[in-house]
Parts: sequence; structure tokens; C-alpha cells
Amino acid sequence: MDILEQITAKWRNFSKGQKRIANYIQEHADKAAFMTAAKLGQTVGVSESTVVRFAYELGFNGYPEMSKTLQQTIKTQLTSVQRIAVTKERIGNDDILNKVLQSDMDKIKRTLEETSHEDFEKAAAAIANARNIYIIGDRSASALARFMEYYFNLMFNNVRMVHTSSSSELYEQIIRLGSSDVLIGISFPRYSNLTVKAFEFASKTGAPVVAITDGPSSPLAKDATVLLAARSDMTSFVDSLVAPLSLINALIAAVGLQKQDEVMSTFNHLENIWAEYHVYQNSEKKESAE
Repeated sequence: MDILEQITAKWRNFSKGQKRIANYIQEHADKAAFMTAAKLGQTVGVSESTVVRFAYELGFNGYPEMSKTLQQTIKTQLTSVQRIAVTKERIGNDDILNKVLQSDMDKIKRTLEETSHEDFEKAAAAIANARNIYIIGDRSASALARFMEYYFNLMFNNVRMVHTSSSSELYEQIIRLGSSDVLIGISFPRYSNLTVKAFEFASKTGAPVVAITDGPSSPLAKDATVLLAARSDMTSFVDSLVAPLSLINALIAAVGLQKQDEVMSTFNHLENIWAEYHVYQNSEKKESAE
């Protein structure tokens, strides 16, 4: 049961004040999830201690645990319109630059603290040793998937981007996925159904499946061989992808070091091509022209 189902199941056990809290959470879960115990109590007209006792009544170790669980429950359900309302509630209109950047810095710090180094190394090894590397990322996660594809495609000739325009085309693109390949999937709330379906299909093929998502409660986790968790808690109606991008950056670097000789050879060849076709600005030419 999620927390809203728990509230319904335990309704008869609540005091009058606790029922007021329960009513508010059921009707305004998107707002309640990000309130302090004091703010929630003030909003519904009960004391902070009543709110804390309510959390204990539901079986939590305290209000912070209940709040975190409620956030996890509702973040996959919020519409963009609701996210805008929550944004105003959480960060207001003052010093938005500082608040958003500080929040992103915190996400990177917590991702570093919580990511398993063992799982990270397993993911890097699976990618480095794969016959083919399949990458899927839908909706806002497509930006992360394309970033990963860009660099892996420069490094190797076995990279395949899975496009998510339709379910039928999805399966056609991964039909040859086998135990010697690897599928990397990226998804954060609101989770993409197509990415979840791709994981369900891939898990039956015996191929290693690497999930880059927000944690074990993600629908990608159940079919993942390796789970890499990155913080993407909602700061605003815009998905925060800073921590996932940093994790992907580290993963690309780790794979590159495992295949260092091959990557060095490829990039030496690329540098010659880039120079011949003037792909990048050349500072030496600028200086000589002056």
C-alpha cells in the first residue's frame, strides 16, 4: 500500500485532529508532501505534535520519513500544472537562481554519497564488454540519452540509440538484444512507459540491463541488472537532471579508461579528420592571421 491507501485503511483509528490531517493530505497531497510538520499543522488547525503522532500512527519513525514517502508517492502523479503550483510553494519568487543552484548542488552531493561504487564498476564493465550498446531515454531523459550516445558513438562503433516514437517500433529496434549486449535505460518521474516496457522485454533476453533512475522504488529497478541511483527530486516544474548527467559523465569516463587503447586510437583518427575539415576553431590560425 502507498501512503494514501494506508490513510484510508487506518481512518477509523484516527482522532478528530488526525482526520483533519488525513483529509488535507488526501485532497492536497501535492502541497502536503513538501510542508514541514509545523506548516501542515498550522494549515489544518492542529498542533505540530498532532502531526507527528499522525506519522507514528501510520507506522513511520517520524514525520520526516512520512514526508519523504509522500513525496515519493506523488511525484510520479503530478501534472505540469500541479508542479508549477508546488514550485511557487517551495521556492517562491525571491532569489530563484540561488535556490535552484543550491538544490542542484545538494543533489550531486547526495548522489555521490548514495551511489554504490560496486554497482558503478559493474555497469562500466558491462558497457565496456558489450557486443552492442543499446541506449533508451524518453521525454526529458532523452537529453541524457543523447549525451551518452554522442560520446559512446565517438568511442565505439557498436552503439544503438533506441527511438521511442511508438511501442511497435521500440520492440523492432531491440529484437536482436542478447546476452552479449547491454541495454542502458534512463528515466525519472514521471516515468516513461516505453522505457519500462523496454526493460521488461530486455530482462527476458538475458542481456545486462543498466538502469539510471532515482532509486529502488523506480519501476525500472525490478528488471535492472545494475541500478545506478541519481537524485532528481523536484525543485520546480522543470526536471532537474544535473545529478544524473554528472553520474553519466563519470560512467562515460570509466568506460573510456577501461577501453583506453581503443578509445585513444579512435580519437587520434578523429582529431585528424576534425583538423582536415575544420570542424573546430583553430587558435593557431587566428594568431597567425593577426
